[in-house]
Formats: sequence, C-alpha cells, structure tokens
Amino acid sequence: MKAAAAALLTLTGLLVTGPAQAAPRDASRGTWLHLTVSRGDGADGPARGALLLCDPPLGHPHAARACAQLAAAGGDIARIPYAHGVFCPMIYAPVTARARGRWHGRPVAFRETYSSACVLRARTGAVFALDR
Repeated sequence: MKAAAAALLTLTGLLVTGPAQAAPRDASRGTWLHLTVSRGDGADGPARGALLLCDPPLGHPHAARACAQLAAAGGDIARIPYAHGVFCPMIYAPVTARARGRWHGRPVAFRETYSSACVLRARTGAVFALDR
C-alpha cells in the first residue's frame, strides 16, 4: 500500500509540473555575430547591420555562405582568403566593418576599415555582404 501511495504522489507531481521543456540555449556559449558596415573610416555615419547565427545559419542575407567561410577560417574574419579574380578600382571610398559576438563560445571583436566596398567584399567574402 505504501508503494502504491508513493507512486500516486509521484504521478501527481509529474502531472502538476507539466511536460518537460528543453533548457534555453546559453547565448554566451553559442555562435553568433552582430555585423555592421558603415561608410567612412570612423564610427560615424549610417550603418547597415545584421545578426548572423550559424547553428543553423539564420538572420543574414547570405548566412549559409558566411558561416561556411567563417568555419573554414576558424571563426577568424581576418583569415578569410582574398577572393581570386577580383579587381577593384582604385577609388578611395572607405567603409568600416565591425563584428562582435561569439564563435563556438570564444569572444569575437573585429573592426577594420577598407578602402572601398569592393575591397571589403573581396577580403571578407559573404560575411559582410549585408545586401540581398
């Protein structure tokens, strides 16, 4: 009888608490980058931005390509190889790219000014390609 009462209490406790729910993902340990591109070589000026998520790829116009390029570079934007066969005009129209977030739990902080949007695209691939 005691065993039946204990089982009933256990079952009642399960019914009251409801179904189990998955624990929320720990955003501080994930893979996400907040990316911005602004005109000029300073912090001023209008900026375009996107949130890049890589597990699964979301939130960025070219998320799958950007995540693949970052994965190949170990999450280091500066290690993305320069695009072959790209020739940019030598017109100085600076743009500043910024990234902050986490790559597989490691903090990421990146800021670089490029001489033009063409050089930015050639140097960073799809990561800062925020246009559709």
